[in-house]
Amino acid sequence: MSKVRKRGEQIRQFILTNVEEHPRDIAALAAQEFGITRQAVNKHIKRLVEQKALSFKGSTNSRIYYLHPLIEWRKIYSLDTTLEEDVVWDSDIKPLLSDLPDNVKDIWIYGFTEMLNNAIDHSSGTRVLVQVKKTSLSTEIMIDDDGEGIFRKIQRSLELNDERHAVLELAKGKLTTDPDRHSGEGIFFASRMFDQFAILSGNVYFSHQFSKAEDWIFENDSSQDGTSVFMELDNNTSRTSKQVFDNFSSGDDYAFNKTVVPVRLAQYGDERLVSRSQAKRLLANVDKFKIVIFDFSEVEAIGQAFADEVFRVFKKQHPEIQIVDLNTNEEVKKMLNRARSALGT
Repeated sequence: MSKVRKRGEQIRQFILTNVEEHPRDIAALAAQEFGITRQAVNKHIKRLVEQKALSFKGSTNSRIYYLHPLIEWRKIYSLDTTLEEDVVWDSDIKPLLSDLPDNVKDIWIYGFTEMLNNAIDHSSGTRVLVQVKKTSLSTEIMIDDDGEGIFRKIQRSLELNDERHAVLELAKGKLTTDPDRHSGEGIFFASRMFDQFAILSGNVYFSHQFSKAEDWIFENDSSQDGTSVFMELDNNTSRTSKQVFDNFSSGDDYAFNKTVVPVRLAQYGDERLVSRSQAKRLLANVDKFKIVIFDFSEVEAIGQAFADEVFRVFKKQHPEIQIVDLNTNEEVKKMLNRARSALGT
């Protein structure tokens, strides 16, 4: 009996895990995965519906299944001097997530308070909307303010040419427009803790997935006022905030001394990275770190001047910084080796 029960649990867990990507054919998918009939799978689906783990829309022949929200909550706060992120967490958010494991709650405490504090201190807005959606598998929180917009503010404060440059600086970490009150590390670490982390502001969309090394950036035709931050985390992940801090830190004081720089964010469209000015854009503020990893994912080619500025000139000026390249194709690797040979490394 225990084997039958365990198999049933495996089938139901498979359904819950895959239903969001297969809302119309989840029964067929589960039947194929476990070698059982559609009728047998439908019994498990019916049980999940009765347990309010699954919901559905439509008639039998065109039914769409989706995870039933255990919690759907939203509240609008006034962005005035009395709003404090820790008070919002303790009074409103913490009770909603009380049944989650301690390591999961630790990640949510960090991510939520850091992102709400950014809205309070930096957005220059009048209100902020907080939304929480919790299912049997994961929790999502969105924080949406009506302020200037994070990328636009960074662009203005740092006198950058484009909002995309602001995303590049955020991806490096240690970026802040208010150094007296903020270290600039909150967004960087939060983006690395969650399964899904995204920021939409102006016409720029920035996204990071824990399972992928790359950051993603898209440009929308329409522009959105304010800033929307989206975070999603598996309710039963074994990940800890300490593991994420350790990955980019060293020593007992958690000094933030390593960064991964997505090189492709320094280019536009199909343009090649060929100039020293592009290289200097990439190198801005990386001298704050001891280890700099340049990720060349999706970069097909670079020019000699670009490679020379990064891997010879900058390295010569900062011999104490360890520079590492990652995900280079053969053409890029040849150009980097040429620059390094000129340096004698």
